[in-house]
Amino acid sequence: MALYAIGDVQGCYRELIRLLKQIRYNPDQDTLWFAGDLVNRGPDSLKTLRFVKGLGDGATVVLGNHDLHLLALSQGNMKHAEKDHTLCAVLKAKDRDELLEWLRHRPLMHHCPERGYSLIHAGLAPQWDLATALRCAAEVEAVLHSDGLGELCLQMYGNEPSRWSDELRGMERQRFIINCFTRLRFCDNQGNLVLKEKRAPGNQAPGYQPWFALPGRATRDQRILFGHWSTLGYHHSHNSWCLDSGCLWGGKLTAVQIRREKPPKPTQVACSGYKKP
Repeated sequence: MALYAIGDVQGCYRELIRLLKQIRYNPDQDTLWFAGDLVNRGPDSLKTLRFVKGLGDGATVVLGNHDLHLLALSQGNMKHAEKDHTLCAVLKAKDRDELLEWLRHRPLMHHCPERGYSLIHAGLAPQWDLATALRCAAEVEAVLHSDGLGELCLQMYGNEPSRWSDELRGMERQRFIINCFTRLRFCDNQGNLVLKEKRAPGNQAPGYQPWFALPGRATRDQRILFGHWSTLGYHHSHNSWCLDSGCLWGGKLTAVQIRREKPPKPTQVACSGYKKP
């Protein structure tokens, strides 16, 4: 049985199917991990959601910022709604409620001790060790599963607080956790989140470093798979692998085979490009 991790699909259903054919995916034997952002901006968010949901226990999906944005729209938060016409098909679908209920029960982080890898969408606070990261993910997941979903979706947008403290409470704590798992790219040299910087490493403002390269990161000994960073592309360093190779923007869609004793092996398919960078 093979295990493959796949980068941001963002509604690029056609490319996803081509990639699965390329890796000779067998749904009766193989398992798929998705690094979040199944939906938005690409042409087939509804098909993508239905397909991945239909894989049942054969697929593990972590939530990305675009997945959370879909949930926010469904809960009445119309911030940035004018940019999200590609999500209308999901929100108007006859199986909308079933799809959204499934989506809200996806985790923010998945850790597999047997394989020795963790899967997230964006990044981890440099102060978090593995146990803290899993605990923080579980805190927000509990809210997503509860009657507090609507309030969370109304209040989750924002860049503050920028630094972790276990003393954070309420929405500030939840927002920080969400920002780490679904939006983070850079930190400053003091370990604060820098959410407005989105360029590729080497082009950032002075004093900023990729979250995975920050010296002293508490999870530096953990093997982390993540997406979200299309300007970085497929990348491996500091025990971390970026799987977002910019399919939506005309780059590639990437899958890596996960084997405990061997480094991930990438397979990629070229993508048409539905948006301009």
